[in-house]
Amino acid sequence: MALRRKADDSVEAAPRGLLLLGRDRILLVVCIVGLLAAWLVYAAFGVNAGGGGAAGPATGSLPTATAAAQGPASPVPSAGRPSSTTSQKAAPQVAARRTAPPVVQGPVASAPQRISYPAAQMDVVIHPLQPSRGEAASQSIVPPETMDGYWLTPFGVPGVGSTNTTYVVGHSWQGIDAPFNHLSTRATPGDKLTVQTAAGAIAYKVDSVTTYLKSTLKDSPIWTVVPNRLVLISCYTGDLWGKNVTVVASPVAAG
Repeated sequence: MALRRKADDSVEAAPRGLLLLGRDRILLVVCIVGLLAAWLVYAAFGVNAGGGGAAGPATGSLPTATAAAQGPASPVPSAGRPSSTTSQKAAPQVAARRTAPPVVQGPVASAPQRISYPAAQMDVVIHPLQPSRGEAASQSIVPPETMDGYWLTPFGVPGVGSTNTTYVVGHSWQGIDAPFNHLSTRATPGDKLTVQTAAGAIAYKVDSVTTYLKSTLKDSPIWTVVPNRLVLISCYTGDLWGKNVTVVASPVAAG
């Protein structure tokens, strides 16, 4: 009997096991259906949400990209009007062209050796002359009694790099046809003359011819510091004892 009961129990237990398996299948089907439904819902709404999220940053980034593209455009000068930056850079260049003096090209500054002045029929050798301290202070200088010219060494030197006026003095003679006599009678503004130096020849053009009382020569503008200028000084033949004649010349710019 006991054995039969066990057999009966096993027979009765089998259907219970089958009933549980059926429930599990039902639950499994329900879960699968639920998962499918959830996936469909997610697919329906999630894709749209994801699409909106991708478009969001793209839309939000447009102003930044536009600003970056438009930013450099504002300072670019227009074809008809230069920008302020361009005009500020160009202004100093224009000012420099207007104010810069012409560059005189030629031999470097060195001692003058000879002056050739065709219009005044003057061709003289030049010697260096060191005035005494008293002569330099009073600008009253007496050169040696020859027909040559004398370069006042404490002042300027002709040529590129000159820092002052070059002064050449010489005697005019009474009753003699001396070279420096011609400064009083033949020299004229616009004349050309040449100074031969140790470094080469320098061409000059006469700017002015002026007579001064000997007493006022020391206070005249010829003693103003002017680089590259040439001044020739002699006694005025119309009044050898009372007046001086001065010839002021400037170097002729190359070209």
